[in-house]
Amino acid sequence: MSAPGLPPFTVVVPARHAATRLPGKPLRLLAGEPLIRHVVRRALDVGAECVVLATDDARIAEAVADLPVQALMTRADHASGSDRLAECAALGGWDDARIVVNLQGDEPFVPAIAVHAAVAALATGEAPMATLAVPLESPEALFDPNVVKLVRDRQGHALYFSRAPIPWARDALAKDPRQLPPGLPLLRHIGLYAYRAGFLRNYAKLQPTPLERAEALEQLRVLEHGYRIRVAVIDGTWPPGIDTAADLAQAEAFLRRQG
Repeated sequence: MSAPGLPPFTVVVPARHAATRLPGKPLRLLAGEPLIRHVVRRALDVGAECVVLATDDARIAEAVADLPVQALMTRADHASGSDRLAECAALGGWDDARIVVNLQGDEPFVPAIAVHAAVAALATGEAPMATLAVPLESPEALFDPNVVKLVRDRQGHALYFSRAPIPWARDALAKDPRQLPPGLPLLRHIGLYAYRAGFLRNYAKLQPTPLERAEALEQLRVLEHGYRIRVAVIDGTWPPGIDTAADLAQAEAFLRRQG
């Protein structure tokens, strides 16, 4: 049953075995269980009509075989999670209007309210894709290339995403780069996406673009081809995702704090 007040939606968890920084990441243990089980259980708790695991490795599918999730075996050569979801839309024969949420396979702590915000942003706007942002929390994050920043227009659509510090407050940062400029909407991108299945099919046909390659950010392909992305800003700090072995240790500590 879908979440109250929202249209029905599908959650897809893309999970590949050959992660660059942490090979075999979906099967790495977190609190004694494969990481992918934590993510799938979280997906099952957000009120989706159905949950799909999209993977390129049978071992990952087997790790959640006892959970009420549909496993789809997808190609191993996808450049991004969105490309993998596009294959799911084709394999599942999903109708163009279906709302599909991309919940990445290394995000075991995503709040349900965040998924709902992305679905609502897509359902109430005209953009074919929606994503999330949170207020940037520190000067260190502003200058960290692993933290993706974004800027929006007045209607809440993304103007650009970058690993560089954007927007650049020329005078304030020249004066003191150790302080976040007051009054400036500094936003950190959260890589959770909602799309219509029809747009996913179109996305799969789009050629990769120069800015996408330069920044290594799949969402720039959408902007460079002239599509809009609606961005919902949510409050609070974002729970830890897992890219490295150190992140896995931090996730263990986060679970212990949650009790």
